[in-house]
Amino acid sequence: SYKRGIFMAFYDGTKLLSLKDINGNTPEIFICTSNRSAGKSTYFNRMVVNRFLKRGEKFGVLYRFNYELDEVSKKFFSDIQRLFFNDYEMLDKSQSRGMYHELFLKRKNSDEEPRSCGYALSLNNSDQIKKMSHLFSDISSIIFDEFQSETSHYCPNEVKKFQSVHASIARGNGKQSRYVPVYMISNPVSIINPYFSALGISSRLKSDTHFMRGNGFVLENGFNESASNALSESTFNRAFDNSYNDYIINGSYLMDSSAFIEKMSGFGSYLFTLKCEGKYYSVVEYAKEGIIYVSDSYDETFKTVIAVDVNDHDVNYVLLSHYDTYIQKIRFFFEHGCFRFKNQNCKSALMKLLNYNIY
Repeated sequence: SYKRGIFMAFYDGTKLLSLKDINGNTPEIFICTSNRSAGKSTYFNRMVVNRFLKRGEKFGVLYRFNYELDEVSKKFFSDIQRLFFNDYEMLDKSQSRGMYHELFLKRKNSDEEPRSCGYALSLNNSDQIKKMSHLFSDISSIIFDEFQSETSHYCPNEVKKFQSVHASIARGNGKQSRYVPVYMISNPVSIINPYFSALGISSRLKSDTHFMRGNGFVLENGFNESASNALSESTFNRAFDNSYNDYIINGSYLMDSSAFIEKMSGFGSYLFTLKCEGKYYSVVEYAKEGIIYVSDSYDETFKTVIAVDVNDHDVNYVLLSHYDTYIQKIRFFFEHGCFRFKNQNCKSALMKLLNYNIY
């Protein structure tokens, strides 16, 4: 791990883009998270427009739902137009009965025809995108802004739809699969968001992690000090003293209170034993304190043992698939800061439990 980066002005993604993945290969997924107003979206949106103007490389812009494609050219281009592309304007046209929007760029006050520069697609249309994948074979890179939802409003099976859309785009130009990098941008909402869970980031990410390398991806977890200072000086923000304010100013994960590692004492109600990677953990509720505690000391006689995966399954154990509703409740407690852990191993085991079926 590296110390979490501090940006003094606006975001610069040069370092992230230069990194290799954990295997020394060029990653295809670049993930950038930091506090709000740091300039992340501006940097990557400007980058793909410049690539089109200089090299003719088209880009894709991902959203979750179809309704988000309305007026997409304004959403994507307005900010960077004022800052960098005053001589240009962007238009969009709904295609295939609104299944996607095509983006066009042209110089202002000129007679030139608008040039197709990219496409806006929604993850929820993954099946339709698969059927018309030949239309997107000229996409060179993909922008996915706000990949973490502040309200946990994700598509059903979102990560699988994300994988499907990328596969549809990457199969073009006579190749079964070509290199199409995805730039994923977000504020820090939850460490158990579907993408961190799917990529194994949730159990690895720490408060002092700046860069992380994984299999096929690299992550930057940054902090923009000038943006934080500007937001903290806002008289509007000063009026509120809550977790959302901490999130927008300090880049604290909105849905994750600090996962405290400490010892609990007193009377607790034993909920179940958790088996993870061959080890056993107790999950105990301290109702008076409103805390659920995970420890590596457990009751061997307790009948309810939940196995995280098939490898941990044994006679008289139950698999997580039988406890979906229960796991949702446990996840709710975690997101509201109601967990304590005896040590880091206990925390990691619970993270694997929470990651189950989230995407």
